[in-house]
Amino acid sequence: MTGPEVRTGKFLTAQWRRLVMLSYETDPAVLRPLVPHGVELDTWDGRHFVSAVGFQFLDTRLLGVPVPFHRHFDEINLRFYVRRRADDGWRRGVVFVKEIVPRPALAAVARAVYGEKYVARPMRHRIDLHDGEVASGGLVEYSWRDAGAWHHVRATTEGAARQPVEGSQEEFITEHYWGYAAQRGGGSVEYRVEHPSWSVWQAREPSFECDVEQVYGRRFVESLAAEPTSAFIADGSLVTVRRGSAF
Repeated sequence: MTGPEVRTGKFLTAQWRRLVMLSYETDPAVLRPLVPHGVELDTWDGRHFVSAVGFQFLDTRLLGVPVPFHRHFDEINLRFYVRRRADDGWRRGVVFVKEIVPRPALAAVARAVYGEKYVARPMRHRIDLHDGEVASGGLVEYSWRDAGAWHHVRATTEGAARQPVEGSQEEFITEHYWGYAAQRGGGSVEYRVEHPSWSVWQAREPSFECDVEQVYGRRFVESLAAEPTSAFIADGSLVTVRRGSAF
């Protein structure tokens, strides 16, 4: 295949919209065993975080081509924050603990191309909209079924959406533009995720209801049992995911 998407290195484009982002301070000792080779943990104000994120994939295209029955779907992921020193300076990125999507084919492609930890589970969502946008005071909830029970990440918007304050935790959480994944052979893969800065709503009544030990492992039980250190809903945008490279 020699079309324009291959020549420019675009692997996937999609709208990522209505992102619920709940973040929890975490002991770095919990995260270090999961850090891929060649990157290091990133911090905000000297603190380490793990985030539960639920959002919508809309108008998804692989190599520029919409895939039938796989254009619109939800994802819920648990991620933490890393950085890598490259020739152009520090690259700030994320590592995914687990990514949940509703269709096995989606999970299989992501595992094969990037080595990411995708699984397929039944999913559903509730989003309170007004004129196609998240309503003021609206609930945004993403749920999945695992081990015989439904789990969810959700929050309710508060106030008006705004750009994150420079240096804020919201800016730190939303503005990591690289993905990193450990590979079976011991190396790592790096890929760029491109999008503009997102506006965010502050959130009230945040909730991450989950059997953490069953879904993510015992190491995360203490962190995710606490109240989130930040809770907001991002509006999202068009996103481009570039082809990965090993290092």
